Amino acid sequence: MSSGTDIMTHWPVNLRPDPSRTVIRPFDVSDPQGFEQAESRPRRIADRVRAMDDQTLREELARVMDSLSERHHNVEHVVTRRFEEMRDIAGCVGVDTDRGRLIGAYFSEEYSFESAALFNPSIIALEDQDGAPEGGLRFALSLRGIGEGHLSSVTFRIGSWDPKAGFAIEAPSSHAIAPMIEKGLSHEDGSYTRIICEGSNDPTESVLFPVTPSQARGIEDLRMTRFVEEDGRVRALGTYTAFSGSAARSELLEAQDFRSFDLHAMTGDAAAGKGMALFPRKIDGKFAMLGRQDNESLWYLTSDELTHWSGGEKIFEPELFWEFVQVGNCGSPIEIDEGWLVITHGVGSVRNYCIGACLLDRDDPRKVLKRMQLPLVHPSPKERDGYVPNVVYSCGALVHDRVLLLPYGVADNFVSFASVHVDDLLAAMK
Repeated sequence: MSSGTDIMTHWPVNLRPDPSRTVIRPFDVSDPQGFEQAESRPRRIADRVRAMDDQTLREELARVMDSLSERHHNVEHVVTRRFEEMRDIAGCVGVDTDRGRLIGAYFSEEYSFESAALFNPSIIALEDQDGAPEGGLRFALSLRGIGEGHLSSVTFRIGSWDPKAGFAIEAPSSHAIAPMIEKGLSHEDGSYTRIICEGSNDPTESVLFPVTPSQARGIEDLRMTRFVEEDGRVRALGTYTAFSGSAARSELLEAQDFRSFDLHAMTGDAAAGKGMALFPRKIDGKFAMLGRQDNESLWYLTSDELTHWSGGEKIFEPELFWEFVQVGNCGSPIEIDEGWLVITHGVGSVRNYCIGACLLDRDDPRKVLKRMQLPLVHPSPKERDGYVPNVVYSCGALVHDRVLLLPYGVADNFVSFASVHVDDLLAAMK
C-alpha cells in the first residue's frame, strides 16, 4: 500500500517484550472433576510440607527466597500473605512461620506478563517535568503485555521527548508488583474496585493483570488521557476493554499515583462495546466520549456521568479504501487551536490495520472538518510481521509544541515511535 509522501519522522527506538519481567501471582490447584478425594488437593500439598524434616524445609525455603528475591521486593511478605489466604482452605492452623512461608510459595507462581508481546501504547505527559529535556517533556506510557495463556495485562514505562534527539525510554525496574484488591473500599458487585501495587517504587513496577471476573481473560488496550476538570484539577483517566472470557465491555480506570488504581464498571448500551476514548475535558458541561459500538464507525457520545454511556451519534464512517472494513479511534482526542485532533485506525483488505487522522470541530465535535485521505502510518515490509501480521495501532498520542508524538504497536508484537509537526499533518488532510 502506498501512502504517498511519508510526513512522519520514524525514530530508531523500539520496545520489545521482556520475558524476564515477572510478577508473583496466586497458583490455584484443585482436583479435576471425577477425581475428588476426601481431603482437598490444597490440604494434601500443605500436609506434605508439614511433614518435611526441618533441614530439608530450611534448605528449600532458602532456595525459594533467594531465587525470588533476585527480581521481587518483600518476598517474605508476599509468600506469607499467600499462606494466610490459603490457611483455612489448606487446613494449616498452628503452622510455624517457616512452614507457612513455604506453603505460601507452593501456592504461588511467577508470571511473565509480557513474554509474548508488548504493544498498543498510550502516552500522557507527567505532572512532574523535572529533568525534562530543553524544549521537550517527560511522559508515561501504558502498554498491553501478553503472557502465558494469551492473557493481557497493562504495564508502564517512563520516557522523554527531545526535539533534537527524539524519544528516549528509560529502562524499567527489574522488579514488578502484582495488584491486590483493597477489600475495604471495593464493591462486591464489581461496580468499583480499588487495586494497589503494594511496595511499587515507580510506575514501571506496577502491573495490572486481571483480578476481577469481568476482566478474567484480559485487560486490553488502555487509552489514557490527562483529564482536566472544570476547576483545573488534573486526573489520569483511561478506558480499557475488560474481557471475561465470554464477553467484552469497556471499563474506566483512574491512576491515583501509578501505584493505586480505581476501576469502574461502565453502564449503558455503548459501554458494552470496545474501543471507547474519553475527551480530555467536559464539552458544554458534559463528559464526552468517542465510541465504536457498531464495530464499524466512530460515534460521539455525551453523559452527565463518567460511568454511564448510551445512545450517541455516528460521525465518521468508512469511506476510503484502507478503511472499508472498519474505522475507530487510536486514543483520546487531542485539543489543538484548530479543533479536536483524532488519531484513527482503519481496517482494509487482508485485514490490514492502518493509522490515520481527522479533525473535529472544537465547539461541536460531531462535525468532521477534514480527514487523512491516505494512511499516516501503515504496515511496511520492514514492520509487519509478528503475533498478528499487517497491523499498526495506537491507543493514544499527545501534542507538544505543535508536534504530534505517536507511539504505536506493530503486528501486536512490539512498539515503535514516530512524530510529525501538526501543521504538516493538517496540510495532508482534506
